[in-house]
Amino acid sequence: MTAEKQGVLTREAGEHVAIDALGYLAGEPEALARFLALTGLSPDMLRSAAGDPAFLEGVLDYFLADEPLLVAYAAQAAVPPERIVAARRALGGDWIE
Repeated sequence: MTAEKQGVLTREAGEHVAIDALGYLAGEPEALARFLALTGLSPDMLRSAAGDPAFLEGVLDYFLADEPLLVAYAAQAAVPPERIVAARRALGGDWIE
């Protein structure tokens, strides 16, 4: 059984989940406005920030801190919410469960 099937994602897979989540966020104006306000980023800065691993960690942190957003994204992506948790673990950084 592969690590991903066991719920362990590679860093690359975690980054793909974060980028997909960011795409979802872009389609949710209210959640995106809150995210931009919290990060201090402008919409124009999002594209370049998406290449920064620390930024991707922050994207997933934002979803994990907002359960309704997390559940809505997971449903749209057709993945269990635990996959977003696994993606965040794969990105490492300073994250406390």
